This record gives sequence, C-alpha cells and structure tokens, in this order.
Amino acid sequence: MEWWKQTSIYQIYPWSFQDSNGDGIGDLPGIIRRLDQIQDLGVETIWFSPFYRSPGEDFGYDISDYTAIDPRFGTMEDCDKLIREIHKRKMKVVLDMVMNHTSDKHPWFIESKSSKDNPKRDFYIWKKGKNKKPNNWISMVGTSGWNYDKSTDEFYYSNFLSFQPDLNYRNPKVKKAMFGVLDFWLKKGVDGFRLDIFNSIYKDESFKDNPFSLRFFPTPDNHDEAFFQKKTYNLNLPESFLFAKEVRKHISKYKQKPFLIGEVSGSGKVLKSFLGEKADGLNLVFQFELIHFDYHAQFFKELLDKNEKEFPTPFTPTYVLGNHDQRRYIDRLGGDIRKAKVLSAFQFLARGIPVVYYGDEIGRKEGRISNFLGKDPIAKMNRFVPLFLSNLLGIYINRDNCRLPMLWDDGEGAGFTTGKSWLPVGKFLASDTVSGQKKEKNSLWNHYRSLFHLRKNSNVLREGSLHTKQISGSDVLCFERKLGDKVVTVYLNFGDKSWKELLPVNFNLLFSFGGADLREGKLELPGHSGMVTEFRLRK
Repeated sequence: MEWWKQTSIYQIYPWSFQDSNGDGIGDLPGIIRRLDQIQDLGVETIWFSPFYRSPGEDFGYDISDYTAIDPRFGTMEDCDKLIREIHKRKMKVVLDMVMNHTSDKHPWFIESKSSKDNPKRDFYIWKKGKNKKPNNWISMVGTSGWNYDKSTDEFYYSNFLSFQPDLNYRNPKVKKAMFGVLDFWLKKGVDGFRLDIFNSIYKDESFKDNPFSLRFFPTPDNHDEAFFQKKTYNLNLPESFLFAKEVRKHISKYKQKPFLIGEVSGSGKVLKSFLGEKADGLNLVFQFELIHFDYHAQFFKELLDKNEKEFPTPFTPTYVLGNHDQRRYIDRLGGDIRKAKVLSAFQFLARGIPVVYYGDEIGRKEGRISNFLGKDPIAKMNRFVPLFLSNLLGIYINRDNCRLPMLWDDGEGAGFTTGKSWLPVGKFLASDTVSGQKKEKNSLWNHYRSLFHLRKNSNVLREGSLHTKQISGSDVLCFERKLGDKVVTVYLNFGDKSWKELLPVNFNLLFSFGGADLREGKLELPGHSGMVTEFRLRK
C-alpha cells in the first residue's frame, strides 16, 4: 500500500511554532530544534504552512517568490537542513503550495499590471468593466472578486483577498511556470504538497453571472453556496477536476512517490471528482465534517458509514479537527479534555488519514483577540463586528485566535520566544504546556502520543477495512477494523453514563483511556472513555 495512505499528518504554522532568534516570530531553525520532540510524539508527516518569500499581508499565503525563503523564517540553507533532518528521523515533508494566486507584489503581477500589452498580462485574469464590474462573482471572503486597476482601466480577479490576484491557468505559460515550481521543491526531496483552495484554480471562460442562492454563511466544507450566491462559474469547474489529474501525473515521476492533498469544498460528488473516478486525481482531499461535529455517537457512526460508502478503497478519507483557518476544537468542546480524548481517538482509529494541527495535542485554547485589534486581514475587514457576535453566528472572522504561539514550557514566552511574540502567548498554566503534560501520565499530550504510536505500529489500523456496529440505547460508537485474520474493535463512549458488555475471552487489550476496563471478558466503559481490542479469526 502507498505510504501516504497509511501516514498521519501534523500541521506546523511556522509563525507560531518556535522562535530561535528572539524576534518573536517562529522560524526554520526553531522548528529544527523541536524535531526530536515531534518524532517522539510519533508524527509521520509534517505539513508546513508557507514559509516562502512574502509581504506577509496574509501571513505567507500571499507569495512573492515561490523558490525563496522569507527572511523572517531563515535561509534556503536552513530549509535544506530542515528537509534533511526530517528525513533523517524517518518522517516526511509536505509543503503548502498556493497555485491559485500570488501576491500582488510578485514580479509576474507587477509586470502584468504595467500595461495591457505586457507579455505577463495574460498570467492573470483581466477584464474590461464597461463602467461596472465584469460580473457578479463574489470571492470566498464575501467581497466582490473584481478589483479595479486605474492605470490600465481594467479589473483583475481574486477569489480570496484583493492583494492575491488569481493566476490564469488557461495560459499554458502559467501552467508551465507553476509545474516548474513543483519541480524545484520535488528535486529538493519534499514528499508532497498541500494545495491551497485548489477548487478555485479555473474560472468559467464565459464569465456568466452566478445564480442567486438563499444561503449566506459558508461552512468549512461548503463554499459552493455563500453570500447569497451559488458559485457555479468560479468554483469547482470541470477543468479543475482534469487539472488535478494533470498535476498528479506530473509529480508521479519522482522517486519519493510524492502525494497531493487538496483544500477543496463541496458535496461528496465534488470531492470525488477531484480524486478522479479511477483514483487518478489528487491523492487526498481534506474533509471538514469534523470541523462542525455533533458530539454524539450517532453523528460519528453516520460519518463513518457515509465515508465508507462514498470513499471506499482505493479512496482514502481524511479526518480534520482544525487548521490555521478554524476555531480550535478544544474550545468547541468547552475545554473538556475527556471529550478531546474521545474525539482524537476517533480521528486516529478510523480508516483514513488523521490531520493534527499544532497545539491540538496539548489542548491549545483559542485566543480572545478582538476583531478590531486583529492582524488577520479578514478580521481587519470586519473590525467593527464584536467577537462574541461572530462566535454566536458561527462565523470565524479572526484567525489570529487559532494561531497563537505554541506552549512549550512554563517559562517566560512559554518557551516559544525570548522576545515579544508576534501574537500574544496569553495566560496559561504549567499543565497546559508540552513539558508539563509530558510529566503527567494521563495528559492529553501522552494520549496523542499513544494514538500516534498505536496507529503507526498496527497494520490493521493503517490498512484494514472498516464497518460500524449498531449499539442501541447508548451513546457508544463501535466499529471494527479488519486485515487478514486480525480484527481490531474500537469502542468510544460519547455519553456521561457507563456502558457494560460481555466480550469473548480471547480478546487482547491494545489501548484504553478514561478508566475503561476489560476483565475476564467483561468490558466497562465509563462516560467519555474508550477501548481498543484485538483478536484473531479462527481458520
């Protein structure tokens, strides 16, 4: 089985992981310093948010040079060392790749903007407006996607923020240039790419108006209908599905067998289209149902059943609880560590790829930075919306709050920096930090460590099939993973009440938490606990 179908992924947001020089911003030498701890946790693949050269207006997702390291984070020599050191520890490297757009400070766009007949003009999407915007397309942040340029009297299109103009992939030169960027990093040995808003790559050539929709608020797994518009002509086009196959084919020639994981949104049919009907498109796509989970066994059973139906082998589901754009999942649980253990166990033990956002392993909480004081450009756009109101409406405006510095120890700066951190560290206890939790046997960090290693060391959990079992009259989820003659059974109690069951005596206990117990074939699950057992089928 391909390595990427069995891996676990840990996302590092470089700004906030580890500062090595006291300037308050995380950097590559700082990450290198923490690699042994990441390895000890059991991580197999590290995904890095962008550290390319950038003005930093969208904190790295506005790239001005794809093949240079931003000085905030270090040098290319630091990057080369980072890749070597990760591989030395038998882990993989995945880079964020923003193929959809560049910064408006990128040399390509500066040339494109300089005149209508510049050779780079067609690297971006330009249209005449006839005294008004070319059409009604709304960007993914709720503003018009069209931005007027006075010097050439035309509009350029951006499907995210105005300073991130979209590239024009109907120009073969753009495609060639971006494939060259992929080649640059693959030759350095990276093992894959996370593709930012990949469903936005192509726009319809006719530039027709999008139809009206009654839906206003987008969700992490659905941007197709939002801001009273059905985005028929600027998201999820058939050309983007075909391009996924083209990118997959291009990178497949490299010996490290790199993979692609796409940030896309839409129905199961749309996600499947990005993967390709023969599993020949993107290797994986992010699935964001867990971002808005309902903490009950039935929700998770239905999610497993849906994924087994819609994404059977050779397709591989993904399970994502958070990232750099979403509210921390521990806050969605009201800070309840017991529930966090149940939820993370589900993420690691289901058939699929668990994706863990830095700090989730210690229950890193949300910040409380107001939208008015936010550095996030989306917060700045909505600076007069009170934080409590955006939370009440379920819309995430200030992404600063999920990007706070990592809590390494209880010293000044939490071990993240010796200077003033770019975002506030906030109040915390010694028990909130990595060093504090390492010492506590039943901490969340040690729970995550057990899950990472349990999954890594079990072929059944890495490769086995899955089917759910119905348990009525309780809030207990049960599912089986099977490979050959081995069966691993997972029990997770999402309720407050204890649950008991008699099991065959030939079960072996692999893992338990929350006080779950198995004695003489009798299983007992207290509220918010879990157990993993294994047995061999008789021949």
